[in-house]
Formats: sequence, structure tokens, C-alpha cells
Amino acid sequence: MRERWNNLVVRPHAPRRRALMLAGAALFAVLLLYAAFEVGRYDAGFRVVDSVRGALAASARIRELEAENARQRTQLEAAEVARRVDREGYKQVERSLGDMQSQIARLTQDLSFYRGLVQPDSAVHVKVQQMQIVPQAVSGQFHLKFVLMQTGKPDREVSGSALVAVEGLKQGKPMTFALADLSPTRRAALAYSFRYFQDYDEAVQLPPGFEPTRIDVQLRSSRDPGHGFRQAFVWKAQGMSLETEAGGDPAIKGGVNVQAETD
Repeated sequence: MRERWNNLVVRPHAPRRRALMLAGAALFAVLLLYAAFEVGRYDAGFRVVDSVRGALAASARIRELEAENARQRTQLEAAEVARRVDREGYKQVERSLGDMQSQIARLTQDLSFYRGLVQPDSAVHVKVQQMQIVPQAVSGQFHLKFVLMQTGKPDREVSGSALVAVEGLKQGKPMTFALADLSPTRRAALAYSFRYFQDYDEAVQLPPGFEPTRIDVQLRSSRDPGHGFRQAFVWKAQGMSLETEAGGDPAIKGGVNVQAETD
């Protein structure tokens, strides 16, 4: 029994110390590996400080770009609002302009009508009261519909002739075509004889490339061929054409080029 106790060996047991030693050794190995990694990067030209500075500079640049983007977005929204306001303003101006043009057209028609009623007495005593241009299915074909009436008291019958010409542009140059050049009947003048009024419906064929601008009507009386009355109407297809000019004793414009207004 005594011999058994003599063979007994007592060894110290410290597991915490051993664990700490193993952890310290592992940490030292990790630090050693990281140090070797940093040495390798340093030898390759990599600098931690430079990397941090670059990251900070990139972050500052990103913030600047975001702020600039926000400013530009605000400016774009303001410009879009201003564009919408301008567009609405333009629409209102266009509507107002269209209304004004319609009012001017109506007033001009009324003025033409009343001017015909109070027109001073002349040697002709006849004027064109209405002028209407009606386009046909064939390109360049139109019907000229107008009414002749006496300007004063219709106490007697009047007679005479009307010369009709169409003025416009052809290849950019002013041109005038007489009714004989445009009418299928080739009539040089239209005879009239009435007491109150007389209607006309004349077909015309415009030459290719000719752009009409207005119609010129010259009225002659059979009692006084040396005097006459001239009226000009804006060429306006589909609707009443407006009178632009009127005067007495016109000169016959046989093939003379004139430049007229456009409607």
C-alpha cells in the first residue's frame, strides 16, 4: 500500500492559463501575418494614409455632385413651371388674337355693307355687294359668285359691263390674269342690266403654280363708258371675301403685273 502511494505523481492542473496562452499565441500569429501583409503592401507602393485620403476626397466629391444635382433639379423644375406658364400665356394670346381677327373680319364686312349703302353717287351707280369664292373638286377650279346692286335709289334700270381679273403670284412674281384667260367661255367682260340686283356664278381655272391673292372688278356704265368704278377683294376660298380697295375712274389693267395683299 505504501509503495502505491510512493508511485503517485501530482501534476498541477491550470486549463485557464493554457487557454490564455493558446489565445495569445493565435493573436500573435494573426498580428504577425497582418504585419507581413502590410509590409508587402508597403513594398508594393500602397499607403494606408493615401488610401484614406482618397476615400475622403471621393466622399466629398460625391457630396458636391449630389448637391449640384439637387440644384440643377430645382432649376429644371423652375424652368418647367416657367415654360408651362409661358405656354398658357401664348395660348391665351392666340385665343385673344383669333377673337380679335374674327371681330375685325365681321366689322370689315359690316363696314363694306354700310359703305355700299352710303357710297356717294357716281357715274356707274353699281357695285359688287358680295364676293364668294367656292373651290371645286378639280384642283385649281373655282366658282366666283357675286352680286351686283345699285348704290342709290333703284328708280331706273342700269346697264354696262364688268371686267374681272385675278391677281396673285407665280414663281414669286406678281401676275394678273383676266377673266378671258381663266374662264372656259373666254368672255372678256360680263354684261349687266338690272334695276335692283343681278347674280353671277362664273367658273374659272387657275394656271398651275399660280397663287391667287385678290380679285379686281372694274364696273363700266353703258351710258358713260369713260368713267367707271373699281373694287378689289381678298382671295378667300370658302367664305365671303373682304373688300380691300375701291375707287372711281380706274385704269384698265390689261395684262399689267400688280402686287396684291394676301389674306
